[in-house]
Amino acid sequence: MRTARGLARVALLAAVGAVVVLLLALGGGGLLALFSGLAGLAAAAVGLWWFVAHRGAVRVLGAVLLVGAPVGVLVLYVVAGLWLFALMSLGLWGGALACARAALRKPEEVGDAPAPAVPATRPRRAVLIMNPKSGGGKVERFGLVAKAEKLGARVVLLDPSAPVDVEELARRAVADGADLLGVAGGDGTQALVAAVAAEHDLPFLVISAGTRNHFAMDLGLDRNDPAACLDALTDGEEMRVDLGTVSGRPFVNTVSFGVYADVVRRPEYRDAKAETALDALPDLLQGGQGDRLDATADSTRLAGQQAVLVSNNPYATPDPFSAGAGRRVRLDSGRLGVIGIRVDGAAQAAELAVRGTQSTALNVLTAHRVEIHGGVTNTGVRKAERAVSVAVDGEALVLPAPVVCEVRPRALRVLVPRVRPGVIPPPPPLDWRRIIRLAFPDLHGSGSSNRPRTPTGVAHE
Repeated sequence: MRTARGLARVALLAAVGAVVVLLLALGGGGLLALFSGLAGLAAAAVGLWWFVAHRGAVRVLGAVLLVGAPVGVLVLYVVAGLWLFALMSLGLWGGALACARAALRKPEEVGDAPAPAVPATRPRRAVLIMNPKSGGGKVERFGLVAKAEKLGARVVLLDPSAPVDVEELARRAVADGADLLGVAGGDGTQALVAAVAAEHDLPFLVISAGTRNHFAMDLGLDRNDPAACLDALTDGEEMRVDLGTVSGRPFVNTVSFGVYADVVRRPEYRDAKAETALDALPDLLQGGQGDRLDATADSTRLAGQQAVLVSNNPYATPDPFSAGAGRRVRLDSGRLGVIGIRVDGAAQAAELAVRGTQSTALNVLTAHRVEIHGGVTNTGVRKAERAVSVAVDGEALVLPAPVVCEVRPRALRVLVPRVRPGVIPPPPPLDWRRIIRLAFPDLHGSGSSNRPRTPTGVAHE
């Protein structure tokens, strides 16, 4: 606690120093440095919005603004002799943020910790399904088949040239007496087999042989060495995690609705992701006038959203530039994470860039049940219910509306190696009021100053 208090005080001192540097530069344009930086950030956001939401001359203008705004600010700093003040202020502010996050990470936050893994018995009839194409051929590259068979598992190798019902393969393995199911493949395949394992209350083994391996990462597995995951067969621990469902279909990571799902559906997306997205986004966004989605998260209504992301447990932060982006602190909270995005034009895109997660364009909350409706115009007039484009763990689907997402708390038994990298704890949310309480506890009383606060989401219509 003494270390945390010292870091909090250094963070406050550095933050004050950043402001003092700008104030000392008032004669040389300190306020100009501050406001021109914010204006440049907002202008770049407007340029990005024009670039992705329009075509033709507007897109070209957006590209010019996206690149030219930051360059213009830098030129202004150099010409006006402000670059040194800006650099010093930026350095102090960066130090303040680093110390603040380190201070908040020091106190123990037991309330948000996942349940510990427990020792597991060694499976006798493990069946592992492996996709040789997954992750660019990781099954062969890491010798997964040979190691699994050496450890006593039976391997079912998928035929890349023929469509295979993976769920049926898993059910057949259970009928033949399997006491563990596992998958070396992508998250979509993992989810299908995991649902069968959960149905029969069998342990499930995740082998990080996919491309991104988000589920494996949040389980604390080694994504760089899939073969290490097989150590769980002889020296493993078991943990209980949640399993998400979307209209009855299982998912382990995320379900995306709206713009991203529409882009993923396009057949050319697999081979040319960036080009396909740039070609499709103007039609989907139409400068902020495209069709929207209505969502209901428990009792909270999210109206007119352009994109909705539902995750199996909430992510640490919705900020894509944060060090905790793309990570879930735990997988057994019994809640879905919900992120809704509604950008009505260039002005709101600029606000999103400046205010980040506090922007009115972003809704962040948690729920036990999420219902998605499609066919809503930008004016809020509901069209006839229709099918909704959905990306389930990265796989493009079309599901009849309304689409319902739910979570099955602690439904899945996951077998993991006893020795593993573990989950990297994401940085805590930056709360300056909490930093002040931590730095000067005598001013605010004691007892509750170091307890973590549960983040809440604010929704708007």
